[in-house]
Amino acid sequence: MIDYTNEKSKLLRIGIFYDGNYFSHVSNYYMYEHPRKSRISVSGLHRFIVHEISKAEGVSSERCRIVDAHYFRGRLSALEAQQRNALFRERQFDEVLMREGIVSHFLPLSTGGEKGIDVWLALEALELAIHKRFDVVVLIAGDGDYLPLVRKLNTLGTRVCVLGWDFQYTDNHGNKRQTRTAQTLLNEANYPILMNVLIEDRARKSDPLINDLFLSATNYASSLDKSRSKSSLSGTVQAIKEGYGFIRPENGGENLFFHYSDLVDVDLFDLNEGDKVCFELGENDRGSCARRVMRCS
Repeated sequence: MIDYTNEKSKLLRIGIFYDGNYFSHVSNYYMYEHPRKSRISVSGLHRFIVHEISKAEGVSSERCRIVDAHYFRGRLSALEAQQRNALFRERQFDEVLMREGIVSHFLPLSTGGEKGIDVWLALEALELAIHKRFDVVVLIAGDGDYLPLVRKLNTLGTRVCVLGWDFQYTDNHGNKRQTRTAQTLLNEANYPILMNVLIEDRARKSDPLINDLFLSATNYASSLDKSRSKSSLSGTVQAIKEGYGFIRPENGGENLFFHYSDLVDVDLFDLNEGDKVCFELGENDRGSCARRVMRCS
């Protein structure tokens, strides 16, 4: 039996704080841009965190516990989410958070946007670190605006682990963009971890800890098949631009963006405004978009 009053057997308490917009951006990158074509697994990410913190702290993983986890994000109104066909997707992710015991915090995008969420995350993390006495706070974030939070946590004696990603991606207009974790944030963290470096490390290609960071192909294919049966749509091409276009769905709602790389058996320059197309509902950083676009048979 473990004596938890003994300093050597005391649990190491971990608190996790997600910048939800950042995490969604990273997950979308691995889903739509990266060869893995899979979303980040929250449960796999938590197992990775426990392993890395236990190693960094020099204790066994059995003594490390995630005692609190919080997810912060700005959110569309129910009406806007419905218009963008995003309600079902949001509900699915809510269930993921609930299963993992993660507390959700949402602000209406119209009353403060993502900056309001950043401030809320920082205040909540600091307050909980004081009251719950976390040994380590894990920030899943890349914004340098969190630097004051990291410094304040360090004054409490709370170590900080930052999980960050650097990568390139294509934005909604077909332009190449880059996401980089703020160097100041990495410099101030006790345990800075650039996740993309570990994921791309060929020496860890068969490492279960790395592979478990992603939803398995079997599980994802099953969920994708189910969603496809519900999200197969048709519409009319409204505009063709250089590298991308827009579709007006037949069932109404806002025009949906599509990228040339999502065309199936048709070239972008073979499409014209007014053409009927079939597509599957997808997601990018700005909300719903069209995937697997093809001419309707």
